[in-house]
Amino acid sequence: MKLWDKGRKLDKGIELFTVGNDYALDQALVEYDCKASIAHAKMLAKIRVISSAEAKKLEGELRTIIDMSKKGKFDIKASDEDCHTKIENHLVSVLGNLGKKIHTGRSRNDQVLAALRLYEKHELKGVVALIGSLRSAIGACAKKYGSIALPGYTHMRKAMPTTIKDWFSAYDAALQDDEKIVRFTLTLIDKSPLGSGAGFGIPVIGLDKKWTAKELGFSSVMETMYCQNSRGKYEALIVDALSQVMMDLNKIASDLILFSMGEFGYFSLPPELCTGSSIMPQKKNPDVLELLRAKYGVVAGYSTQIKMIYPNLISGYNRDMQLTKEPLMKAIGTTKGCLSISALLFGELVVDKDACAKALTPEVYATEEAYNLVKKGVPFRDAYKEIGKKFS
Repeated sequence: MKLWDKGRKLDKGIELFTVGNDYALDQALVEYDCKASIAHAKMLAKIRVISSAEAKKLEGELRTIIDMSKKGKFDIKASDEDCHTKIENHLVSVLGNLGKKIHTGRSRNDQVLAALRLYEKHELKGVVALIGSLRSAIGACAKKYGSIALPGYTHMRKAMPTTIKDWFSAYDAALQDDEKIVRFTLTLIDKSPLGSGAGFGIPVIGLDKKWTAKELGFSSVMETMYCQNSRGKYEALIVDALSQVMMDLNKIASDLILFSMGEFGYFSLPPELCTGSSIMPQKKNPDVLELLRAKYGVVAGYSTQIKMIYPNLISGYNRDMQLTKEPLMKAIGTTKGCLSISALLFGELVVDKDACAKALTPEVYATEEAYNLVKKGVPFRDAYKEIGKKFS
């Protein structure tokens, strides 16, 4: 039974069109919806809408659903519409009239938001952990090869000498910023939407929204009408934060692709991390790096997709928002996968000391030569011109 069903038959084509693939995406939200429902049931008992015994029965069955879902035994079908309908129908089938009470004081709107916010918080914490793992892998690689000198580049031409430590420290500094951006995003979305109903509150029964927020680990309660208005905005914010991570992974991948070319040879990856050609026997291709580089564009595209959906809508819930869920989930999955594979790459990366030393040709030291003249009292502009003549 649909949560909105009032006994009218819905055209099958309309049903399939409006459900889309939401039911499949919602498989990832089952645990979070159940946890929000447990907190909601406890709160209903606290304000005496249901008894403590009823709340315990609901909690027990909701935990059973979580366990079933983790074992792959709680499949959501298109006919179920979404995880929220599937869960409530399961509660009714097992607990009878008690199962019908779980939706008291809720709309599917705030129910969806609560599950999404819990999911987003969990996933962003996972992203922070993966950034930490990548930073550790880069740090270990820097410790191993850090003292090796090699050219730095401007305009894709040799500029001045630098070291592997300095190069990798730049990656680490970027990832530190990314971690702060993700943590800030976590702080911003850490507000409970439960109790907002369809966006205009729940009349009469006196919900304790602050208690539910605390029970679910939220730092505060969202302003009622803003709950629905935030959907799409928060998802875009999350994906923009992930885009910052992916932009830095893109730069790292670009560096490693270029400087592992035979013409440079500063870096190399072991054969087990590379692929080959179906026609050229000699090829050892950095496909993994190329895909890593390209996936920044994929995640940035998800951000654009969300931003094209939520503008131009009036305040309150609009079904358009359903379509922000898939790009959000795909952006999270893509970013986490890329962070994991990047940590693996740095764990296996090899730096060729001889190739780096060979690349330190005389022009790389031109600026140093100019400053040696400055130390002898020559004005910088004159020193610059004098040394410049050597390399013109």
